[in-house]
Formats: sequence, C-alpha cells, structure tokens
Amino acid sequence: MALFKVRRNRGSRNGRADVHPVDEILAPGKMLFAGIQHVAAMYAGVVAPPMIVGQALGLPPVQLTLLIGASLLTAGLATLLQSLGVWRIGARMPFVNGVTFGSVAPILAIVAQQQTQNALPVIYGSVLIAGVLAFLAAPYFSRLVRFFPPLVNGTVITLIGLSLMPVGIKWIAGQNPEAPDYAAMPKIALGAGTMVLVLLFNRFLKGFLQRIALLIGLLAGTLIAWPLGMVDTTTFSQAPLFNVPTPFQLGTPVFDLTATLSICIVMLVAMMESTADMIALGEIVDRHADEKVIAAGLRADGAGSAVSAVFGGFTCSAFAQNIGLVALTGIKSRFVVAVGGGVLVFLGLFPVLGAVVSLVPLPVLGGAALVLFGSVAASGMKTLSKAGLGDPMNALVLAGSLAVGMVPVIAPQFYEHFPAALRTVLDSGISTGCIAALLLNLLFNGTRGKLSAEESPAVASEGRTPDEAVPAPRASEQAKSTESTR
Repeated sequence: MALFKVRRNRGSRNGRADVHPVDEILAPGKMLFAGIQHVAAMYAGVVAPPMIVGQALGLPPVQLTLLIGASLLTAGLATLLQSLGVWRIGARMPFVNGVTFGSVAPILAIVAQQQTQNALPVIYGSVLIAGVLAFLAAPYFSRLVRFFPPLVNGTVITLIGLSLMPVGIKWIAGQNPEAPDYAAMPKIALGAGTMVLVLLFNRFLKGFLQRIALLIGLLAGTLIAWPLGMVDTTTFSQAPLFNVPTPFQLGTPVFDLTATLSICIVMLVAMMESTADMIALGEIVDRHADEKVIAAGLRADGAGSAVSAVFGGFTCSAFAQNIGLVALTGIKSRFVVAVGGGVLVFLGLFPVLGAVVSLVPLPVLGGAALVLFGSVAASGMKTLSKAGLGDPMNALVLAGSLAVGMVPVIAPQFYEHFPAALRTVLDSGISTGCIAALLLNLLFNGTRGKLSAEESPAVASEGRTPDEAVPAPRASEQAKSTESTR
C-alpha cells in the first residue's frame, strides 16, 4: 500500500470536470507561487511564538535562530501531513498547520516556574505527551461534528473571521500601545494602502494573477515601504545559511505533571478550533468534513505536535488565515498547500531564505490580513444564509453565540480574575463561541438541531471516507456514470 494515499479522483492539470478542485494539480509555476502565497500569509504567525519564548528564556541569537528554524520545519512537516495524508492521518484538504499562538501563555508560565536551563526540556516533554494524547483521542473528539448543523457552522466560521481581525489591526498599529510609534500615521497609511491594493488587484487582475493578488499586494506594499525606511534588513546578518534541526537538539524531553496538564488543555482548545476550521474549510471548498475527515485531521494535529516536540517546535494546529486565503483566491487544491509545506521545510533548513520572507513589514501584512479575515467571516455569513434565521429560535442562538464569542476579542482582559486553567479556554473567542453555539442550539433546537433539508454537511456525508467525501454529482454526471457501469 502506498505511503501517501491519493484519492480516487486524482489530480489533473487540465481542469477536467471529473476532478474535484481539492484534488486538482496545477502547473508547477502556478503551484509554486500559490504555495509561497500561503507561506507569506502565515509566516509571521509561525515565527512569533518561538521569538517570544526565546526572548523569555534569554536565548542567545544562535539558539533563537535554531528555535525559529525548528518551528518552520515542523510547521512544514505538519502541513504536508495534513494536505497529503499518511494512512488515516491528515484531512487531505488545503489545510495549513503551524505553531499555535494559544500555547504561548502556558509556555511562558512554565518558563516562569522552571529554571531557564530546565524550561525547554519540560516544555518539549509536555508537548510530546499532549500530542500523543490528541492523536489517540481524535476519533472520539470528531464525533462532536454531528452537532454542527449550518446554524452552528455559520456562527463558528463567522466568529473565526471576526476573532482574527484584532491580529491584523495589531500588525498595522503595533503590539505595544506605549511605544512612541504605536499607530503612527505611516503605519496606518501603509496598512490601508496594502488593503486597498489587494482589493483592487482582486477586482482588476485576470486569470492566475487574480488568484495570487495577495502575494502581489504584499510585494507592492513592501516595495512602497522600502524607501520609507520601514523594511528591516537586519535579519540577514543574524540568519545562518544552512541548518538541519536534529532530534532533541534544544533539549531532551522532561516530564512534569503540572506543565503537562496545562499544555494538554491548550491541545484540547486547539482540537476544538481545528474542528471548527475543518468544517469552515469544507464549506469553502465544497468537500464536507465528516467524522472521518475530522478524525484524520485531528490525528495530524496530534502527530504534528509530537514530531514538533522532537525537533524543537511547539504545539501545532490549524492556521485560520490560510482558510481565508482559500476563500479569497478560489484555489482549493490541497497540493498547492503541500507545496507551501515544502517551502516551509526549505525555509527551516535555509534560515537565510526565511529572512527574505521576513522583509515584509507587519503593517503591510496586517493590511492584507484584514482582507483574508474578512473573507472568512463572509464565508460564515454565506453558511448562515442556509440556517433559517427567520426562525426566532435560530436568531437567538446566533445572537447569544456571537455575544459570548466576541467578549475576549473586544475585551482581552475580561477573564483575568478567572483561574488560569479556565482562561486557556475562555480567552479564545473561537472556543467560547463554539461551545456557546453548540449548547444554545441544543437548548433551543434539540439534539438534532432541526436538521431537515439543510442538514449538517458533516452528517450528510457521514459514513464516507475522506476519499469519497465529495459533493454529489449532477444528474447528467449520474446518468453518464450509470451508462458506464452497464
């Protein structure tokens, strides 16, 4: 049996009608540029956690570079696992994985509790156990998908987009409100200009250029920022040419019960968010995520996290901004994302090339990201259009879920007096909104969630394998199929 299992609808370069867009193989040049576009959209999110943790540990520049390289390498491996799949591991969808930012706060707490020289081994031991447990729990956790009718799906997808908006705004304005250049006019002008350029490129470019409008917008924004002195080139002087992360190079795992429990909670939240992300992606690419697909995707999250701990990375989970990129560009091929995963592995091995990607100023990235995040929210609203919001009960479910989910987005310190374990869940608007949507739907609509003609897409395709979870063929295609089988 082949190690990498390809669906029966194998990819095609000629856009044949019988090949699902998820399984389409584009021309090499197009795949490369589209894959680089995915990397550009998620690069800052991948390198930020190791930079924050490395600074908290006081790591010297060489070790900090190794930590960032390990995060890029393991993000690439996890993305390849998700998009291509091995055995029953991987959703086999255009699903990008990387270091989850939700793990940063618990990791910093571990750093504060442990001596500096012991912190990384304890972190890696905790991530390793959490990854293995997530892998084992995946088939049971995936059963929650039966409680995701369009009302819950649309609410969660909309919340994903809205919850990400502050990330893009902070990239434009800056992270520290006390900084002298916080929300400076050049930053805001650069972010707003990039956003306008991305929108205009999507409107007026044609063909494949329209599909890589985000990448063109990032390049144009960077070129505009360069003469303004807003491009930082110092990374080149610090980045080594080549580096191969080796197992346990940054520390052999050490197991600590308290630290492991905190990272397991992070992993649980990551699994919840990944489930919501897979459902959202299934809606966008018209390949519904059933229990088997979600179980395979969650196994990849767990396996990716465990492998990440071995090579010096942290907890891996889905990157929602890349779902927005799929929605924005219309490029649904999982092989494009696999190319992006390969690029991440390459950047992990050649840190000096990663420095090229880091030239994009954060205000430029933030301006483009706002379009991506808005695209995710728009996809959620499209799903909500199927949810029968004319029913007052459904409208109440949506209203209550959005209210709960937006609390940590609007007021990040709202739950600061709650226990730390609870805050891991409560500080995620996606997690709290998802839980609220599930519970409110059960309260107002019962366990079946009023599934009728608009039945949950996940349940509608339940019982099919990831290879078979494709939209139903048209009547004409069914007729042809019947003829061919006679």
